Amino acid sequence: MAITIPPDELLGLYASGWFPMTGEDGVMRIYSPDPRGILPLEKFHIPRGSRRAIEDPAWEVRLDTSFDEVVGQCAARSQTWIDDRIAASYSALHSAGHAHSVEIWQDGLLAGGLYGVRIGGAFFGESMFHRVTGASKAALARLVQILRVGNFQLLDIQWITPHLATFGAEEIPRKDYLRLLNRAMDSDAHWPEKPCIA
Repeated sequence: MAITIPPDELLGLYASGWFPMTGEDGVMRIYSPDPRGILPLEKFHIPRGSRRAIEDPAWEVRLDTSFDEVVGQCAARSQTWIDDRIAASYSALHSAGHAHSVEIWQDGLLAGGLYGVRIGGAFFGESMFHRVTGASKAALARLVQILRVGNFQLLDIQWITPHLATFGAEEIPRKDYLRLLNRAMDSDAHWPEKPCIA
């Protein structure tokens, strides 16, 4: 069985602006990037070319029904920072109620999704995947809806990518990120049991 990071320790890392990753050398390290990538909830927008895929009526959205499978699919790449220790650590955090998955299903099969960590009004996006084109984008769009409705203040994405930049992601200095993080953790936010949102 993989040695895990205890949930309290893992939450403590996030609360301090850090997160773990395993490198290609198999060594787990913790990171606090400067600058830090965030996706401001008020600036999130869907690129024109992605709207049809995101709004596909064939999608069924579920929350937290297949967390370990989502993590496993996120790890199923030729290069990944998610090893057995990371997966087991987040599974334990999910069991403790602090890690969540947003899942996109199609015809009874998991088509894509994402997972992350929640503390107060901060959500720390970890990774996403898709088996069907557009499913990870749909999961991201639904996550933002959930966070907006739930009064979340911060969506952390760690590092910005060109793909996430098309949705409104941006980089900010670490000192500004830590200020936003502290404010978000003190806010009252709500994660729903079901994805029934306005």
